[in-house]
Amino acid sequence: MSDPVNGPGTWVLLSYRVPREPSTPRIAVWRKLKRLGVAQLGDGLVGLPADARTREQLEWVAEDVTDAGGAAGVWLARPTTQAQERQLAASMATARAAEYTTVHDEALAAGALPPSQRSSALRRLRSELRRINRRDYFPPPERDRARAAVEALARQPGTRPDADPHTDPHTAVTKEPS
Repeated sequence: MSDPVNGPGTWVLLSYRVPREPSTPRIAVWRKLKRLGVAQLGDGLVGLPADARTREQLEWVAEDVTDAGGAAGVWLARPTTQAQERQLAASMATARAAEYTTVHDEALAAGALPPSQRSSALRRLRSELRRINRRDYFPPPERDRARAAVEALARQPGTRPDADPHTDPHTAVTKEPS
């Protein structure tokens, strides 16, 4: 993100236009962008904080757009002010906060389920936390609350805490499979 000396950080932008018909490629692109957690900057313009991973991900989406007969370009840019960057980061954090709140609430509700259903809910919620974490560039406080609620669910009597083999039981942080 920002550097107090050099100003706002670099962002990778995707400018794209997908043909309206057929709608399947347009919907697929929209879903991929949603999974990535992009900031919607305008119609057909999205951005992510720049690093090698986000640049590559948006390059893949750009390729999908052109394969579908559309036009796409990937750009590196900087907001002109730190205030603009803070606004982008805040909007992205707000979107992730809502997702984490949903996980938190579902974990609390799952506590009332029978043990076998709790274990199933635990696997699903841990998986959802991993998906959200992959697109969480500016972690909100709700992330810790959601993780704590999911791990509290894992500790309930009768719940199989080993319901997810990719979880580090010491940190309550989920890990990706190797």
